[in-house]
Amino acid sequence: MPNVLCAALNTDVGPHLELLESAGFTCLHPPAGCNLYHANTLFEVARDCEAVIAGSEPWPRWVIEGLPKLRVLSRTGVGFDAIDLAACDERRVVVATTPGVNHHAVAEHTLALLLGIARGFPLRDQQVRAGEWKRVSTPRVMGRTLGIVGLGRIGRAVATRARGLGLHVLAYDPQPSVEFAEQWQVRLASLEEIWRQSDYISLHLPMGPGVKHLINAETIALMKPTAVLINTARGALVDEAALCEALRMGRLRGAALDVFETEPLPLDSPLLKLPNVLLSGHVAGLDDESQRDTLTMAADTIIQLHRGKWPAERIRNLAGVTDWTW
Repeated sequence: MPNVLCAALNTDVGPHLELLESAGFTCLHPPAGCNLYHANTLFEVARDCEAVIAGSEPWPRWVIEGLPKLRVLSRTGVGFDAIDLAACDERRVVVATTPGVNHHAVAEHTLALLLGIARGFPLRDQQVRAGEWKRVSTPRVMGRTLGIVGLGRIGRAVATRARGLGLHVLAYDPQPSVEFAEQWQVRLASLEEIWRQSDYISLHLPMGPGVKHLINAETIALMKPTAVLINTARGALVDEAALCEALRMGRLRGAALDVFETEPLPLDSPLLKLPNVLLSGHVAGLDDESQRDTLTMAADTIIQLHRGKWPAERIRNLAGVTDWTW
């Protein structure tokens, strides 16, 4: 019976286990408390597995090359930049994701971060806990401009919710849906227009050529000093050193971040010392429903592949695994 490592968060219970076990797989779980972000630990727990339900932990080349039994990495979520695709192609390991499942969760989290940083929740909470009763006003969100960078499923879900809050919405996408923009009164714009005109800028692009450090000293210099940056997409989209400098110098009002260049966020990160930053730990895509559905889809992908089926819309390295068989 093939072994499946359930490495993603909260994989010890749920319908995905029943699906896999009824299909003849043995489900293995990491030891309690182990940190799969440490590659050595990941290598040890995955060495006897043919498939993995993966989370956001990194899969470097040496780990993939050292697992001769590995056939499938089925990732919960839509991002796969933490996986060495070239190594997977060479080792004939299928890399799959779970598209179309967690966009509502990410959109809700994005708006929660926007409202939280706009109303100064981190500082307000600290003040009340310290016995301080400071009543300070903040700019109203309604009527401000939100610039959305990336108008895919998540970007569109953010846009519809933002319109409900009374925000004006600008959006950039390499291949935008004009029909969606017209329906929701979203103005399609260039990146420069978004940098210059937005009060809030929310990133929703996947990683790809030319987008690493899209937010850098140059692009920040184009933004309003009252602007707020929100990132629930990929940490590498933002040059954190440039962002920290801008926040320290008052060239940006604030930032709300769920993803980082290095994860978990190092304890010596300058971001942790800035009062105008709201942080969460790569959890935007996690609510109970999306967790259940992404795990179920990830398990279903493994089962389909084992049965010789090919869910092409979920596979991220199609060109590298042609004529693949289990």
